[in-house]
Amino acid sequence: MTDHSAPDSGEKRPALLPTTPAGIARAGELLRAGRLVAFPTETVYGLGADATDDRAVAAIFAAKGRPQFNPLIAHVPDLAAARSWGLFDERATELAQQFWPGPLTMVVPRPANSALSLLVSAGLDSIAIRVPGHPVAQAILRAAGRPIAAPSANRSGAVSPTTPQHVLESLGDRVDAVVTGGKCMVGVESTVIDLTGPEAVLLRPGAVLADEMERLIGPVRLSAGDPTAPKSPGQLESHYAPNAAVRLNASSAEADEAFLTFGPDRFVFGGTTRLNLSLEGDLNEAAANLFSHLRSLDQGGAARIAVMPIPEVGLGMAINDRLRRAAAPRG
Repeated sequence: MTDHSAPDSGEKRPALLPTTPAGIARAGELLRAGRLVAFPTETVYGLGADATDDRAVAAIFAAKGRPQFNPLIAHVPDLAAARSWGLFDERATELAQQFWPGPLTMVVPRPANSALSLLVSAGLDSIAIRVPGHPVAQAILRAAGRPIAAPSANRSGAVSPTTPQHVLESLGDRVDAVVTGGKCMVGVESTVIDLTGPEAVLLRPGAVLADEMERLIGPVRLSAGDPTAPKSPGQLESHYAPNAAVRLNASSAEADEAFLTFGPDRFVFGGTTRLNLSLEGDLNEAAANLFSHLRSLDQGGAARIAVMPIPEVGLGMAINDRLRRAAAPRG
């Protein structure tokens, strides 16, 4: 099993890869192997991982110290590739044809049975997707041959990185390689527009302006300050609540409950359906398994899902945040 955990400071240093064919090819190899690679886009440097690999995506959250499983943006090289991972209506197609490649992210419905990691979508039935315009990013995406999840390559809460040095200062040995592509051209994160419903909603402003998009697709509502429309998916109190009720901090499961366990599984319950997030108590593995295990247990038809306690440290904080949202009262 590949170890994606963040190493102790001083244990290793990230490889610095030039923007030569050999450097680009190596970046693609590392991404396919489940490693973390920082690379330039026209907006900021992204912390890239294979968006189809649960453990690689979980490693992004660990490296950034990201406090919640916020949705990530999947980067692909062109609209044809984007259609493989998201459902594009007429509005999304028009925006893509006008602004891609470029600093625009669209949140669109996620196809059923998608191979993308559920961590990328934070358990939602949507996907945030972008075609970057930076030539180095384009080359890396084509070398990797798969969608790449890539939030900004910095510790959570820190200033977004626009140079390789910013990445090294913020992440240090938490990243496996940095592609040294110089300074980013735009310097602020991409515009994000939600197209999952009949009304287009601007989730995050950026270089592509709302009035530019409105000229193509009609009214775009601003989400800022509206508690019914969070700035990004996953911020509602009850978020991806399964059909089954969720009971937290359980030491055992009742007869009508499925059981989501963590750590060495010494429990035997006749007839109880259960899945273990990580037999070894590995929070990175638990994060990688969280959404898929919840969905699997929910699809089993149990009335409730009992969940063992998860340590409130490191990625455990994000796991518990997600579980509390799943267990929150529903309106």
